[in-house]
Amino acid sequence: MSEIPRRVEKPWGYELWWARTDRYVGKILHVRRGESLSLQYHNVKDETILLQSGRLLLETGAQGQREELRRIEMKPGDVFHITPGTLHRMTGIEDCDILEVSTPELEDVVRLEDRYGRAGTSKP
Repeated sequence: MSEIPRRVEKPWGYELWWARTDRYVGKILHVRRGESLSLQYHNVKDETILLQSGRLLLETGAQGQREELRRIEMKPGDVFHITPGTLHRMTGIEDCDILEVSTPELEDVVRLEDRYGRAGTSKP
């Protein structure tokens, strides 16, 4: 296991891993205003997010229905459960901090679109 807490730089901000076991992972995702994570889904990973601060645009939907993504503007205290197979993308409307808890499959990421050139990769 890696050292905890661990800061992982991302093109959209950073992740702060505060818990990692063979059964669960806890992270804080800091997303800068105007930046977006990939449009992605997970085959196995199951995660729940809680917006701690800022405002966040969450796009979500079923696989194969990119054109019909539901757009949800989240505010602090809002929670969303992302089950395996669910398309999702998060964009910072403002700088925001997202508390994420998930199963431990951190490399289970299928990126369909990515503004930073990472589409198709599966790196944490």
